[in-house]
Amino acid sequence: MGGTESISPWWSATRHADVRPFLAARSAVTRAIRAWFDEQGFAEVETGILQVSPGNETHLHAPCTELTGAGGGRATRYLRTSPEFACKKLLAAGEAKIFEFARVFRDRERGDLHLPEFTMLEWYRANASYDAVMADSVVIIARAAQATGIGRFSFRGRIADPFAEPELLTVAAAFERFAGIDLLATIDAGEGDRAGLARAASERVRITDDDTWSDIFSKVLVEHVEPNLGQGRLTVLFEYPAPEAALARAKPSDPRVAERFEVYACGVELANGFGELTDAREQRRRFMQAMDEKQRRYGERYPLDEDFLDAVAKMPEASGVALGFDRLVMLACGALRIDQVVWTPPLGEA
Repeated sequence: MGGTESISPWWSATRHADVRPFLAARSAVTRAIRAWFDEQGFAEVETGILQVSPGNETHLHAPCTELTGAGGGRATRYLRTSPEFACKKLLAAGEAKIFEFARVFRDRERGDLHLPEFTMLEWYRANASYDAVMADSVVIIARAAQATGIGRFSFRGRIADPFAEPELLTVAAAFERFAGIDLLATIDAGEGDRAGLARAASERVRITDDDTWSDIFSKVLVEHVEPNLGQGRLTVLFEYPAPEAALARAKPSDPRVAERFEVYACGVELANGFGELTDAREQRRRFMQAMDEKQRRYGERYPLDEDFLDAVAKMPEASGVALGFDRLVMLACGALRIDQVVWTPPLGEA
C-alpha cells in the first residue's frame, strides 16, 4: 500500500482486507514479545490512563478532561503520554521486573510515524544497569522480526538487519561524525552553552534568536544525525548530553552526559531508555525547568505529580525503556505507515 490509496473508512471491507496481513503480524509480534517477557520472569501490569499529570516534558502535549465526583466536585485529569509515572510507583512499592503494553496519547502529533493514540511498550528492571535494558531492546526487536519471518527491515529506501550485532554510538561521536560538532565542548556543569553550540552549528542548521541549546541540539540531531542511524543494522545511540537527560541519571564518571539511549532502525527511532533518576529533588528541578519553558512557548503547563516525586525518592536503582510498539510492528511486517498496523486508526482518517 502506498501513500495515495483509497480513502475508504477504516472499518470498510476493502481497507480491512488490505491491512489484514499487517494486523495478523501485529498479533504474532505481541504474542512473541509477551512470551519473551514471561521467559524472563516479568510481571505484566496495567496502569491507569487518566493521570494527575501526563508527564512534564516541554514539547509533549496531552488531551485532558474533567471528572465529576459523587459530591459534584470537578477535577482535571490528563490522558497519559506514557505509563512511566505509574510504573515507577510500582517499582517503589516493591515490583522488580514489570512491563506494559500501554495505550498512550500525544496531542499535536500525526504523520507516517506518529499517531495521537498509540501503543507504548514499557518495561523496567529494578537493580539493573541500563546496559541490561539496552540488551533487552535489541533482543525484543529481533524477536519481532522472528515472529513475522522478515529478513530485514526496510523503510524509505533504508534497510537494517535486525539480527546483526548493533552499532553502538555515543551522541557526542555521532555529532562529530555526521555534523562536525564537538558537542561536549558546549556543556558545562550539566548545562548547555547556547552561544557555543550556536557557533558550532551555524553552518549546519538554521538558528533563530529564540532557539535554546536544546532546540539547536534537536535540529542537528533530526537533520544530520538521525537519517544516518540504523543503516544496515540497528544503532544504539547512547550517553545523551546532560541537558537532554529527561528522567535519566547522570553518568557517574562524566556528568556532561546521562545514562540515556535510543535505538534506531532505518533512521526510525524505536526505543528510548534510561538508567533511572532516583534523586527526587533533581527530578523536581528538571520538571520545573521544563514547565517554565512550556509556559513560555505554548502558554500552558502541567501540574507535578507529587506522588510520583515521592516514589522517585523511594524507588530502587532501576532502568527502563519505552518502545514504540506500532513502529516496531510497521518495520517487522513491511508496512509503509504506522496507521496500517493499528486495528482502528484515528477517527475520521483512513
